Amino acid sequence: ELESGPVSHDAWKVPLISHLLDQAAPAAAAGAIETVMWAYRATALFFYAAIAFLFVGTALAGVGLGWLNGTHWGQDAKTAKTVVMAVIGVVWLVVVGWLVLWPFLNLRTTHFVITDRRVMFRHGLVTRTGIDIPLARINSVEFRHGLFDRMLRTGTLIIESASQDPLEFHDIPRVEQVHSLLYHEVFDTLGSEESPS
Repeated sequence: ELESGPVSHDAWKVPLISHLLDQAAPAAAAGAIETVMWAYRATALFFYAAIAFLFVGTALAGVGLGWLNGTHWGQDAKTAKTVVMAVIGVVWLVVVGWLVLWPFLNLRTTHFVITDRRVMFRHGLVTRTGIDIPLARINSVEFRHGLFDRMLRTGTLIIESASQDPLEFHDIPRVEQVHSLLYHEVFDTLGSEESPS
């Protein structure tokens, strides 16, 4: 989850981030160097939850099919029994796809990266969206996490930049540490821009 260190276009230290930086800033090819301060992709917690949903859904579908198969419906109701079994199978596919497969694929394509120059966010499986926020344009950084978020050690990071509505990034792990890191990076960036050359 956490990657850091100097990253140049010629010799990437963080392969996951290299692709994002290539997409986000073609100017990096000119030899500019960025330091990745924090990088996030999918958390292991999500995968455990997805596997639990998969097992529970499969167990429920299996129990339903087993009960249905053991029930005597009579000779005339064989077609109805087959239809009900097919419906259980379709419901299982929809639930697994909706609660496991789609969120898994969506989360695997979500990247949140903080460098010493900007915040980058990429998201989406079918429709890809992205935003880059230069640190110098960030006005304020906030975080929010409720009781359940604190149990999972995640939270929502809220970034307000010049001339934009606040942006909320959900399910950020260790959100307080990320908030503190980003705040100090913004403060350092503003301080270096104000200091005389």
